Amino acid sequence: QVQLVESGGGLVQAGGSLRLSCAASGTIFSILTMGWYRQAPGNQRELAAVITRGGSTNYADSVKGRFTISRDNAKNTMYLQMNMLKPADPAVYYCNLVPAVGSHYWGQGTQVTVSS
Repeated sequence: QVQLVESGGGLVQAGGSLRLSCAASGTIFSILTMGWYRQAPGNQRELAAVITRGGSTNYADSVKGRFTISRDNAKNTMYLQMNMLKPADPAVYYCNLVPAVGSHYWGQGTQVTVSS
């Protein structure tokens, strides 16, 4: 069983920065991708950023140039550096792990709030 624990959310002023972390624990044989999704009230969950096993990254247009996703494979930890946060960015941010075999895993989410 895999567990994902997010941390680093909080309240920040518009234009500020936050760094989210996602620590994965449990039996993980092979990870295809890890990613950050976000869900604002009344909206569907959407992809913010994803990173593959090989380190390739992809970003939603809305965060490109402001957010950076990274992984520390030795620590089974993923990060999301969020800079220049905007009033459109507040949401619950979820960590996602896609293994080579089996179902996706999700973290419990961490709240990001941006004050104007």
